[in-house]
Order: sequence, then structure tokens, then C-alpha cells
Amino acid sequence: MNFDKASLAGILLAVGGILAGLLLEGGNLGQVLQPTAAMIVFGGTLGAVMLQFPLSTVLLAFRQLGSVFVTPERDPQTVIRQLVQYAQKARREGIVSLDAELAKIEDHFLRKSLMLAVDGTEPQELRKMMELELDNQAEHEEQIPQVFESAGGFAPTIGILGAVIGLIQVMQHLDKIDEVGRGIAVAFVATIYGVGSANLIYLPITGKMRLRIRDEQIMREMTLEGVVSILEGMNPRVLETKLLGFLVEASQTRDKIE
Repeated sequence: MNFDKASLAGILLAVGGILAGLLLEGGNLGQVLQPTAAMIVFGGTLGAVMLQFPLSTVLLAFRQLGSVFVTPERDPQTVIRQLVQYAQKARREGIVSLDAELAKIEDHFLRKSLMLAVDGTEPQELRKMMELELDNQAEHEEQIPQVFESAGGFAPTIGILGAVIGLIQVMQHLDKIDEVGRGIAVAFVATIYGVGSANLIYLPITGKMRLRIRDEQIMREMTLEGVVSILEGMNPRVLETKLLGFLVEASQTRDKIE
């Protein structure tokens, strides 16, 4: 397991820069630590997200948060070498010989694709079946970053709502200067929480999750192309060159997203 240094450094730099600016201006951390404002913004945002998405999708999104700070363990080069080895064995001993390899394969998509190939499925039919699974899985996975994208849209608005609530309290206690100060603090801090959480947490998480998901999709597309090519009897060297093209595509896709 390797931590993504960019993600860790990014969030530390963003939060640290803002807090450092506050301290340099003569402020203190207590000015932005308002439990009431946090309750309004984060509670309201979570409630709105739960209203928009099924609970299972929201829980899955939170479980996938770790992928933002951890780089994927699967190496595309390793997958390519594995597929080339399968191609060499299939070329020497026949596609049925790969049946002995199925139990050793941990990746579900590769195991299912190879199993269909070993069972004698025609290349076109195999491609059609697995592309349907790819499309369904992609549609399901896209809901995960949408949870945080929606949170990034709701949070600033709820921050404004918190500001209005704070100002209402101010107007009701104009005769008590202490209450006026507390109400103004909640009002401005709620806005900071809303805008800050959206632009420093929710939206960046959305972007990084989409990068991770697209990398996995390209890996599965490469795997499918490899299995179909093995079934069609492609030369292992030609297969390796063909699959390496997916790594270029992954790099270009990442550049476009960024």
C-alpha cells in the first residue's frame, strides 16, 4: 500500500496556507472553530446528500475515500506481462490449457473473461458480454464521485443558510453585545465552512476519484482486449505492443481530466 503524496501534501498545503494566513493577520484558531456553524454546514450537507442518493451509495462513497490517499496496487505493466504469458501458453498448448490458471487469478474481471474464453465462447460474443459488464460497472462507479460532487454544490449554499441564521440571532439580540458578537461569528464562519469544504475537500475528492475510476476502467478494457486477442490467436509480441497502447491512452485521459 503506497500513500499518494500529492493528495496528502495538497490537503495539508491548502488547510495550512489558510490557517497560516489567519494567524499572520493576528487572528487565532478559536475564531474559526465554531461548533454551531460546523453542525449547520456539515450536518445540512450530509442530510441533503442522503436525500439525493440511496444510503448504500453514500456509505460506499465514504468507504472509497481511502482511494484518494492511496495509489492503486495493481500495476498495468504486471497485467500486460501476465496476459502475454497466457498468450504464450495458449499458443503452445491451446486455449484450454489456461483453465489451470483460473484458480490463481484474483481479479474478477480477468478471471471471468478468461473462463469464457476457455469455455469456447466466440471472440465477438465474449467481447459483447464483457463490454456490457464494463458499461454497467462504469455507470455504478460514477455514482461514487457524484456523491462528493453534490456535497460540493450543497455546502456553499448551506453555509449561506448558516450565515442567515447567525444574522437572525444578531437581530434578535441587538441589546446584548455579547450575543451580537457570537451571532456574527457563527454567520461568517458558517460561510467559510461551506465554501472551504466544497473547494478544499469535496470537489478535489471528486476529481481524484474520477481519475482512479478511469484508470481502473482502462485496466479492464485492456484486460478484455488481451483475452479476446489471446482467443483469436494473436502473436504474443504483437499482443504486448497492442496492450502497451492502453498505457498511452490512460496517460492522455489523465491529462485531459487534469
